[in-house]
Amino acid sequence: MKKLLLFVATAVALCAVPQLAKAQNVQLHYDFGRHIYSKEAPNRPRLTTTVEMFRPDKWGNTFFFIDMNYGASGIRDAYWEIAREFKFWQAPFAIHAEYNGGLTNKFSFHSAFLLGGTYALNASDFSYGFTVTPMYKYIRGNKSPHSAQLTGTWYYHFAEGLCSFNGFMDLWYDGDITEKAPIVFLSEPQCWLNLNKIEGVDDDFRLSVGTEWELSYNFAGNRFFLMPTLGLKWTF
Repeated sequence: MKKLLLFVATAVALCAVPQLAKAQNVQLHYDFGRHIYSKEAPNRPRLTTTVEMFRPDKWGNTFFFIDMNYGASGIRDAYWEIAREFKFWQAPFAIHAEYNGGLTNKFSFHSAFLLGGTYALNASDFSYGFTVTPMYKYIRGNKSPHSAQLTGTWYYHFAEGLCSFNGFMDLWYDGDITEKAPIVFLSEPQCWLNLNKIEGVDDDFRLSVGTEWELSYNFAGNRFFLMPTLGLKWTF
């Protein structure tokens, strides 16, 4: 569920539109993955919540999100990312520093530290755009900790803001993968229907209904998966 708010906020901040930049949202997703892949992923969580927050300042911006997956007894794992962008110029480039980590009720994920740069390109009315962020990645706990990651994000608002299509793509090298090519791919495109854009609905009713499609290779198993969800999002 990550990076979608980060992209929109970063794109706005890099293009010097501070009145649009602050943003937070909470998402709830029902995941159909365990029903589609009953043999390969029988224990995949059905419910996931995501909390995202972005804050700009005169030196750049800070973003974080927390994903929590739920089992029968409550929260069974949590994962978070926090990123800091540094920008002291007018060009649409920013220095990017990031941390990734998390834990389950049985083990902790290997922490990752990333450093790179972000470039953003947007339409003049911010109806669509994308970012590209190449980074060096250090995965603590791996036998081969040195890595690289390429992150791309996009957004597209159409039908006068009624619908939104956004998402991200991560591609990184993992030297600890020996069975196949040591490349991991993860993408999570989302489609949202923004209810406050319907005629007669109050503008402050910022509820969106939609879906997310997790596409991955070598991420949760050494094969390709496509895991759809049904989701709700409230934007503050």
